[in-house]
Amino acid sequence: MRYLNEEELQLASRFLFLSMAMVVIQQDIQHIQQGAFKIKEPYVELLEKMNSEATNERRKLRKMMEDGSIRVVTLNKNDSFSSFLFISKGREEKRNYFNPAIRKKVELIVQELMQKALPPHQHSVSANT
Repeated sequence: MRYLNEEELQLASRFLFLSMAMVVIQQDIQHIQQGAFKIKEPYVELLEKMNSEATNERRKLRKMMEDGSIRVVTLNKNDSFSSFLFISKGREEKRNYFNPAIRKKVELIVQELMQKALPPHQHSVSANT
């Protein structure tokens, strides 16, 4: 049974999966810095821009959630599923997510953040170079 309305659920879900994407980005930054990359700076710079975009969005989402008295609580995780409790104005809704589905949602957010962080591609390569 649905206890939260669609808007509350979308807001809390975006916050949850965006937070997970930020963890992935931060881990990737560490892996690149500690890894065997010959030239690390462009990758780290891109990931830091993505993290900055995510931080700004999450700050706005957190404010909206506070204004709407919305919270997300992790209940439990196992190899296959993760359970979260969405709370809004005293109403609660438990949701179970298949871990590969979570991974796909996080991957889509990472791709979205990458598009926001990358400058528009310019096709102005000169033929005389």
